[in-house]
Amino acid sequence: MPKVICVGAPNSPPDRSSLPEALLQGDSSAEGTQSPDIEWVFCESIVDAFPLLEEEDVAGIWMSRSSLPQTSEIRGMMQSGLMLRDMPEGVALLDADLRVIWANHRLLQWAGRPSGTPLGMTFYELLHNPEIMGPDFCPFHTALATGDESSSTLHSMDNQYFQVHAAPVRSAESPRNLIVTVGEITDEILQQQKLAAIHQAGRELADLRPNEIFMMEVDDRIDLLKDNIQHYLSDLLNFEVIEIRVLEQTTGDLIPLLSVGIDEEASDRRLSAHPRENGITGYVAASGVSYVCHDVQNDPLFIPGVADARSSLTVPLVLHDQVLGTINVESPDVAAFSDSDLQFLEIFARDIAFALNTLELLVAQKANTAQQSCDAIHSAVALPVDAILNDAVHVMEGYIGHSPEVMDRLRRILQNSRDIKRTIQQIGQKMTPLEAVPADEKLDQNAILRGRRILVVDHDEQVREDAHQLLERYGCVVETAHEGDEAVLMVRRSAGDDSYDAIISDIKLPDYSGYQLMLRLEKVMAHVPMILMTGFGYDPGHSIVKAKQNGLHPKAVLFKPFRLDQLIDVLKTVIEANPNVQNPPGSSPDDNAPSDEDPDAARTASGGTKNSIC
Repeated sequence: MPKVICVGAPNSPPDRSSLPEALLQGDSSAEGTQSPDIEWVFCESIVDAFPLLEEEDVAGIWMSRSSLPQTSEIRGMMQSGLMLRDMPEGVALLDADLRVIWANHRLLQWAGRPSGTPLGMTFYELLHNPEIMGPDFCPFHTALATGDESSSTLHSMDNQYFQVHAAPVRSAESPRNLIVTVGEITDEILQQQKLAAIHQAGRELADLRPNEIFMMEVDDRIDLLKDNIQHYLSDLLNFEVIEIRVLEQTTGDLIPLLSVGIDEEASDRRLSAHPRENGITGYVAASGVSYVCHDVQNDPLFIPGVADARSSLTVPLVLHDQVLGTINVESPDVAAFSDSDLQFLEIFARDIAFALNTLELLVAQKANTAQQSCDAIHSAVALPVDAILNDAVHVMEGYIGHSPEVMDRLRRILQNSRDIKRTIQQIGQKMTPLEAVPADEKLDQNAILRGRRILVVDHDEQVREDAHQLLERYGCVVETAHEGDEAVLMVRRSAGDDSYDAIISDIKLPDYSGYQLMLRLEKVMAHVPMILMTGFGYDPGHSIVKAKQNGLHPKAVLFKPFRLDQLIDVLKTVIEANPNVQNPPGSSPDDNAPSDEDPDAARTASGGTKNSIC
């Protein structure tokens, strides 16, 4: 017997004339009476009637006009149903056993079940038992148990990702049901995975173990870095045409580091960090701002790297707000690069910049270590070599005019001793090439000191050691003596290429004063490039005043303790005031240079006059 649900007329069947014809067919009962073939079920409201619709023998619902909702309410219910059905997110109603009571079109489409809601199927079965990734590995049971909302991420077998949000139905009629919303987040998850892969790739770019750093030369490390960059740009970011240029800070030139798929002519093209006439690469290097060229034919900045390029993406390599270079990728398709491509390349560019900086630090560290080793060796031999020079010139004085063979041997001792220090310096320069050491503006400003020969006369051994360490940093060739007589002999036996460009002497020497040394040197030198050092207030016999009266440069005085920059400034002043300063170090000996056999002739040639010793 069919059942008819009667809404709005409790315990009172409706008039027969108001029933639909389908219910009256075959009805033999008297008019106006309840048909014996129909079982009436009475409900006060439509809400009470909906659960009864699940029974199979329910033939329909009868509702009086007075029980009908307002038209606007009916329209709203219909619109809400349409919205739930067609909204871009998935929506489902689950019972306490997680079985699907209802699902909208979008969820059924993602599940690959467009024919309709498979009643009786659990939510996980609907989505073909996806993998639960968390954070809540049982969001439905959590929501039912706690009465609070819960969420999780699901990964389907066809590599789709869904964000699931479960909320309990807060209703007395259905307290054990769940409203589930589902969002498709595949693009977001894949982007996160790609970002993680990029960060991992960035960490591996310059991730060298200590044994690898020890075994690999600089060029090998550069090649490894280039290989890693090319690998990740091609395999991870799917870029096939790549060019990386490194900015040379001193000249502004953009030097090619890596070129993949770039025409040879374009790769060899000279570019500078300038916004005009240097293509997009020059513009990006000058501005430090990324540039997306969607169509190269309509972009005046673009200079082609490959013949079929139609779009490009260029990003600066920046570290600590300093542009280190650029990375450029090109495509044969118009508008081939999206915002995601820009974001990924900018992230990876920071890792490349960091790797380049790390490599530069490794090179600089190696150069510094080599320089320290050379400095240590030089420091250990500098004063002993000076002692050999001092002893050799003493011995030479006793053999002048007596034994030419001994004189030749002594000259070789002098030359070989000086060659020892030169060799150490040359080895240091080879081990620490200029391109491996950061440019030093002060060294460039003091280029006049490079190769200049300096004699330092002081009884204090620490002063002589410091002279070697400090002045040789600027490329000077330093020799020392600890008393005046040694200094005179050193000057007399240092002619031609080995003549001194400046002589720095303490005002108080073990045998006589620095002023008296100056007077003695005037007998063997046409011009004495003298610098006197003294402590504050110490000038016995007004030596500095007398020295200035006899030709000492007005600024050629250093008061101990003095700073390195003061020493350098005074030294430059004295060298520039030397009339022979135009002759570069290593020039041919002067015709008036003193001879070993006849020191008196040297005095005459120099034009010096004999002065009384004060």
